[in-house]
Amino acid sequence: MVDFPVNDADGHITESTEQLRPYFEGKAGERGAWAGRRSYYPEDGWDRSLGGTLGGSVNDAKSWLSIMDKGGMETAILYPTGGLAIGWVREPDFAVALCRAYNDFVHQEFLTVSPRLRAVALLPFQHPPEAVKELRRAVTELGMSGAFAPAVGLRRPLGHPDFHSIYAEAERLGSMVACHATVRGPHFFGADGFDKFVEVHTLSHPVAQMIQLTGMIFEGVPEKYPSLRIGFMEAGCSWLPFWMDRMDEEWSKRKVEAPLCRKKPSDYLRSGQLFFAAEGDEKSVPEVIRRLGNDIIFYASDVPHWDHDFPDNIRELATREDLSAESKRKILYENTRRLYELRPVAPIRSGQ
Repeated sequence: MVDFPVNDADGHITESTEQLRPYFEGKAGERGAWAGRRSYYPEDGWDRSLGGTLGGSVNDAKSWLSIMDKGGMETAILYPTGGLAIGWVREPDFAVALCRAYNDFVHQEFLTVSPRLRAVALLPFQHPPEAVKELRRAVTELGMSGAFAPAVGLRRPLGHPDFHSIYAEAERLGSMVACHATVRGPHFFGADGFDKFVEVHTLSHPVAQMIQLTGMIFEGVPEKYPSLRIGFMEAGCSWLPFWMDRMDEEWSKRKVEAPLCRKKPSDYLRSGQLFFAAEGDEKSVPEVIRRLGNDIIFYASDVPHWDHDFPDNIRELATREDLSAESKRKILYENTRRLYELRPVAPIRSGQ
């Protein structure tokens, strides 16, 4: 479809309780069983798959490598599925144990299989000092390419000063941080008045990202940590021009309330620190590029979740007539390399 390899900035593992349980230390992995739960993470009951008609399951490296071959991918960055709800785990000590188990599982079952498979680490934001230690271990010992920051579930927004020690460590390590939403907890993004998944999911990811971007910018995260790269996953990018104009307007009148935000919010968005996903059929991508440039937009497959469009979304981006060849290459390949500081992978035979 293109004459260069593709990098996937956001694919998913559908990890199971049975896969994670052996990676817990001591008896911590029995806690889910004690509660009679099918998952270590809080569940919400939504029928995401429409009775099994949408989406699928990918929980092993061989399957992911086969998917990558189908799309001409050089590298895929893997995120959890159940782990998207890590922010809802209320017991800090269990959050620490669960994050360690997940990170060890991904390292052993995926990262050691092929250099084409990369991943972000789960961190227990419920216990920032432990999150700092786990980030350091995950990057320096397990080879993780970044850290996952839950956009919903935590009692405080991601920009809160309580979490700044995590961002300081990520900057020191040269690690990115990825803000990713989930539909759990619709009251977090103004959807608790709805009773249908189509309504809740429409709001969930972009509204949660708006909330977290606002907090991070006004609380000074990109100002304090100018080398920190932050990715906003699975919400598209068309909302950015509107939202940055709104933040600029608020800041111009009330900057006294945001002393750590020393520039216009739009200046941070143009700084190259903040990265955003582009959907293949997202009609406003050219306008985002006009306003913010083509260095901060990336491609993500979202495989195997119910709403993914892989590999059609690669074809859609590659054949668009309203994007330049340079922009297509940056979106499909180069910007993901910069976000995660990836090195090109040497040509590898299929399935490796």
